[in-house]
Amino acid sequence: MDHDAHHAHHAHHARHPHDAHGATWATAVRATLHCLTGCAVGEILGMVVGTALMWGNVPTMVLAITLAFVFGYSFTLVAVVRAGVSLKAAVKVALAADTVSIAVMELVDNAIIALTPGAMDAHLSDGLFWSALLGGFAVAFVITTPVNKWMIGRGKGHAVVHAHH
Repeated sequence: MDHDAHHAHHAHHARHPHDAHGATWATAVRATLHCLTGCAVGEILGMVVGTALMWGNVPTMVLAITLAFVFGYSFTLVAVVRAGVSLKAAVKVALAADTVSIAVMELVDNAIIALTPGAMDAHLSDGLFWSALLGGFAVAFVITTPVNKWMIGRGKGHAVVHAHH
């Protein structure tokens, strides 16, 4: 998108930040996918590292969840800093925008992995591990999208991020 089109696009959003029902589903889906990408990168990296170091399930999950938050926040941070916001302000925006989203996503995803018989003991080379992980992300996406839509509709969460784009 060229510079003028970019400003016109955002000027439109500034005039009409919400429709009558709060945020649009498209905005909520984009926000959720953005968050999910960071979560997935962090979580898969954590699983790979934990497995490579032959850690048990608990330290591997702790590392995976920690990295999911780190990558989830960093994806938002990069976007907000690129928009010209100071790092300090961007950190506040990322924390406000992503904490609920990442927490819901990780809770759902890890619950599904924990509840899938054999998934906790499956190895990275097992189809069961990947199907439980990806299935968990799919369910987390479906649950987190309405949460994000509700938060954006109330000017919270990713609405804060979009105000800086």
